[in-house]
Amino acid sequence: MAIDVTELDRTKPVQVRTPVERDSPDGDAVQPARNAIEANNLHVYYGDFMAIEDVTLPIVQNQITAFIGPSGCGKSTMLRAFNRMNDLVPTTRTAGEVIYRGQNIYDPSVDPVQVRRHIGMVFQKPNPFPKSIRDNVIWGAKINGFKGDEDELVEESLRRAALWDEVHDKLDQSGLSLSGGQQQRLCIARAIATQPDVILMDEPCSALDPISTLRIEELMQELKSDYTIVIVTHNMQQAARASDLTAFFNMGPKRQGYLVEYGPTGELFTNPRDSRTEDYITGRFG
Repeated sequence: MAIDVTELDRTKPVQVRTPVERDSPDGDAVQPARNAIEANNLHVYYGDFMAIEDVTLPIVQNQITAFIGPSGCGKSTMLRAFNRMNDLVPTTRTAGEVIYRGQNIYDPSVDPVQVRRHIGMVFQKPNPFPKSIRDNVIWGAKINGFKGDEDELVEESLRRAALWDEVHDKLDQSGLSLSGGQQQRLCIARAIATQPDVILMDEPCSALDPISTLRIEELMQELKSDYTIVIVTHNMQQAARASDLTAFFNMGPKRQGYLVEYGPTGELFTNPRDSRTEDYITGRFG
């Protein structure tokens, strides 16, 4: 039976399982995981419309966190709140906090351009500039005042994005000449070149074929040792395969997005604590 998402019970408490990290292979020493970003009572509005309602969510350092939920539930808005990309929409306003490096990034004293330098973003569709592969990689770093060895940075960034071996002999060719999967990895290299702490990915595989999608998922696993990654995806299989933690968002009666459940991906998919999560991941609504 289909479920009307506008009638689901918004009053149930959010189910949050606190992630932990283990200090030894035997798991003897257990302590709370370190957070790269923390959202506290976050609300995001577009004019009078509340797109995100009262979300409190930690993003764990050096882990891959997936945001899942039905279309329109605010996943991308939540993602963009982490580096103030929503500020680019004139009617947007934000209440609550997003804590990064001990500071609320929405404090008036904080420069959003500097926030985006440390919290990079890869978009749904590959968006290389109509410039050479080399210039695509180095552009953001130069804008941010990079003064080091550009050739070294280009090579290192392309290697980290698993693209160097495919393009090292054609760095002067247009980035638009690459395949879709290569273009998306080029965009990841461009994000890496600015030396961020966190990489946000808004459905980075939605426009890619299965082979390119798998390569991006493998790349995320390689990158998480040095970066914290947050990904929005509509693909339940991708969330289950690629993420360490999953946050399930839903819509309230006024179509506002809110957090239902958050925790380790394996537990959330196999033993959800909230019936709304189970209904979504089993396909009863979406």
